[in-house]
Amino acid sequence: MTQPWLIPVGGFLGAGKTTLILSAARILSARGLKCAAILNDQGGDLVDSAYVAAQGVASNEVTGGCFCCRFSDLIEKADQLRVLAPDVIFIEPVGSCTDLSATILQPLKREFAREYRLAPLTVVVDPVRAADLADPHIAFLFESQCEEADVLLFNKSDVHDLSAEQRCVSALTGDGVAAWLDEILGGALPIGGKLLQIDYQKYARAEAALGWLNWSATVRLSPALSPAALIGPWFDSLQDALYSAGASIAHLKLFDQTASGYLRAALTNNAGDPEVAGDLTASPESEHALRLNLRAVIDAEPLRTLFAKALASLPGQRFDERLQCFSPAPPQPEHRYAEMVD
Repeated sequence: MTQPWLIPVGGFLGAGKTTLILSAARILSARGLKCAAILNDQGGDLVDSAYVAAQGVASNEVTGGCFCCRFSDLIEKADQLRVLAPDVIFIEPVGSCTDLSATILQPLKREFAREYRLAPLTVVVDPVRAADLADPHIAFLFESQCEEADVLLFNKSDVHDLSAEQRCVSALTGDGVAAWLDEILGGALPIGGKLLQIDYQKYARAEAALGWLNWSATVRLSPALSPAALIGPWFDSLQDALYSAGASIAHLKLFDQTASGYLRAALTNNAGDPEVAGDLTASPESEHALRLNLRAVIDAEPLRTLFAKALASLPGQRFDERLQCFSPAPPQPEHRYAEMVD
């Protein structure tokens, strides 16, 4: 089998990690390289897994905990993808996860150097999030992620004026992504070059402040509706309900797959308009496969109640419905290195 690159792409919820990975995969594919991705979440039914699959990128996922707590699962999923002979495997940790250098990068360098070539840790930054860190829990997680980055990458240059001194890209348009890839694969940057002295009790409290909700269902309609007509009004009503409850949205994602196309809507705050990807002109269909992932600063049980009320406004009949709603458990890494591996 080949010895693929592992490219870790971290960053806070909604920074644009998955969009960056897909943009990078298109560039590498045009260079004749085969790409894959491993996605990560505390729960199941991931919107990003469905979105990546819709783009034709081979993928795997580690669920039920972050990469650091399920390091063995990460290696198992990477080994499964390795059979497909990819040149590059992107690994995207949970958006609330930090201390990646000590718990993921150093173990990879020591134990799996023969199987994988490891790229520097890129942490993707949303400039709007960086400018608004009013919640102390979000601020702690965000600042810790930035502190340990080998490469700090400011995203969304297509909509924000960013400093020329910063590494900047637009994951959406692809601007700057090729240069970023050349830099991280060029061999000149440190890999896992920083180790955090992190307070794990504070880390656990920060993650537990977030309510985590993953939901999926098949919805059957009569009359048929297009993805835009179905999820647009419902997405807006859920956003309004969270605002009314005083629940600060960290990330809200909804994915609708039909026979005629897919639509993905994503939001990283309570007041903005969602970012939309997919086919807004897809034809009406009677069957829709929906996935929703929501992260908000609210306790799990009030979030569950709020979401149950929001579901009442979703038209159609629901089948094969699954719901997970919880606050993340305290992180318990499989490995945590106190010193950097050469």
